[in-house]
Amino acid sequence: MDNILTATHITKDYAGHRALDDVSISVPRGKVYGLLGPNGAGKTTLIRIINHITAPDSGEVTFDGHRLTADDIVNIGYLPEERGLYKKMKVGDQAVFFARLKGLSKSDAEAQLRSWFERLDISEWWDKKVEELSKGMAQKVQFIVTVLHRPKLLIFDEPFSGFDPINAGILKREILKLRDEGATVIFSTHNMGSVEELCDEISLINRSRNILSGPVRDLREKFSDNRYALAFIGNPDTLRAAVAPACTSFELGAIDTDGNATAIVSLPGADALKPFVAAANDAVIINSFRRLMPSMDDIFVSAVEAYNRADDAQSSIQQ
Repeated sequence: MDNILTATHITKDYAGHRALDDVSISVPRGKVYGLLGPNGAGKTTLIRIINHITAPDSGEVTFDGHRLTADDIVNIGYLPEERGLYKKMKVGDQAVFFARLKGLSKSDAEAQLRSWFERLDISEWWDKKVEELSKGMAQKVQFIVTVLHRPKLLIFDEPFSGFDPINAGILKREILKLRDEGATVIFSTHNMGSVEELCDEISLINRSRNILSGPVRDLREKFSDNRYALAFIGNPDTLRAAVAPACTSFELGAIDTDGNATAIVSLPGADALKPFVAAANDAVIINSFRRLMPSMDDIFVSAVEAYNRADDAQSSIQQ
């Protein structure tokens, strides 16, 4: 796969604290890549290294086929979690100022900015002072400035904080449109619903290490545990007895007044699927049968808790 950015064996220490411990990630070109993890896990440190704000103690970052240098930053757009605008400046003047820092002429900057302001429904704020903006409006302005010069790589750190659902939806659509137009996006968030909506691949950083990476679809498959929901009409005890040889667990849900019931079952593998359905079909009337896929929130919690248990156990042995 063509990767626009790779970080290989990155280690970074701060005053006795290891912020990143041998972390490697590969970001495929033209995808939305989620950088996930609990607070303090090391995500922001990795983002700062990618942005050439700080340097790793060891390891290497490559960008677009070569070792990352300060000259590459013009091709990276970064929206940090901690935003900063000059409160006394007019919104339009400040946006033009930042756009010119990115290399646009004044006329091109203003033309493109006015188009973006209209697109995100903030044209009326052009001549107002920044201090008059709500948090969400200010974030829209900073989003526009970040993407205006069409960088190859965009990095958004918690881009939806402070947004209501409508404006968050607008921003999500714009991010996907940028991806579809060829941009690569790294996006750091705690919102697992946004990960499921936006991300093609993710890496999960926990306790300064990368503990999980891969395409979202593959990870959901990996953590699914072959669990299924069966909606049926019939005698639950008859169903349980019939399918027992084909499943490893059977959990009966509620039964309504019309006799509709649901069972959650786990199968040992794909080979058990046909025998299970055949046995269930002989025992009851099947209304529906579907695989239960874990949410990204489920995967996040499961992976972090499993890693922490193993890490704590290893630390106890070493002590």
